[in-house]
Amino acid sequence: MSQEGAGIGELRAFAVDVIREVGREAMAFYGKGRRDVKFDEDLVTEAELHLIRFFHDRLRQRFPEHEVFGDAPPRKDYVHGHKGYLWVYDALDGVANFQAGIPLWGTSLALFENFWPVLGLFLMPVTGDLFYAEPDRGAFLNDSPIGISYSGEIHNESLLFTYSRMHDHFRSHFPGKIRNLGCTAAHIGYVAMGRAEGALMRSVSYQDLAAAQIILQASGGSIRFLDGKPFHLNEYFESRRVEGTLLAAPEGAHEMIRGYVTDIHQS
Repeated sequence: MSQEGAGIGELRAFAVDVIREVGREAMAFYGKGRRDVKFDEDLVTEAELHLIRFFHDRLRQRFPEHEVFGDAPPRKDYVHGHKGYLWVYDALDGVANFQAGIPLWGTSLALFENFWPVLGLFLMPVTGDLFYAEPDRGAFLNDSPIGISYSGEIHNESLLFTYSRMHDHFRSHFPGKIRNLGCTAAHIGYVAMGRAEGALMRSVSYQDLAAAQIILQASGGSIRFLDGKPFHLNEYFESRRVEGTLLAAPEGAHEMIRGYVTDIHQS
C-alpha cells in the first residue's frame, strides 16, 4: 500500500508492531545496571539512545514524511497529507525500575494528526501488557476493552497513585491506600482500567502524558490540575514540561480526591 493510501488500520498495525519491537530491544538492557551504584546512568543513556535510533529507523522506512516530537522546532500550522502526522515517543518511562530489574516500566507512543490525537499506546515489556486507545474506538488492554466504572465513593480499599516526594508538597488523609510504582504511564493505565481512583503527578513532560492521556480519555477519565483547573496537553507543546500538580482520575472524581489532599505550604 502506498503512503497516500495509509489509513488508521495501517497506522495502528505499524504502531503495535514497532512498540513491541522496541520492547524486545529494551529487554536486552533490562536489569543490567551496575550493582555497585544506586542508579546506572550510563546503562540508561545507552538504552535510551539505542531505542530512539531504533524507532526513528523503523519510522523512516515506513513513513518517511512523518515527524517525531523533539526532532525539530514545534510546528504551529496545519498541513495536508502525511506531513501532518506527528509521533510522540517516550522510549523509557520508569527508568529507575528499568535499570534495577523491577518490571514496572515501559514505552509510550502516541500519534497526532495536525494536533488531534489519533492513537496512543503504552507497552510494559516484562509483563507483555499493551494498553491501546483510539479516541473514537475506546481503550484496550491486550485486545480486551477497558473502562472506568466509578462508584462515586472513596473508602479504605480505594487506591491513589502518587509521585516521589509527595510529602514535600502535600499532606494526605486519603482513606485508602497510597502507592508510588515509579512509572507515570503505568499509574495512568491502571486508573484507565478502573483499578485505582486516581494518580497524582508532578514534574511531568509532554512526552510522559501524550499516549497515556489518550488511553485515559478513551476509557472515561481525564487529567486536571489538582486545584481543579482544566488541563490541555497541547498548551505544553512548546514548553514541553508541565508546571504544577496534576490528577488523573475518572470523570467526576477529581473534586472528591482533591478534598483529601492539603498543600502544606498553604495550610
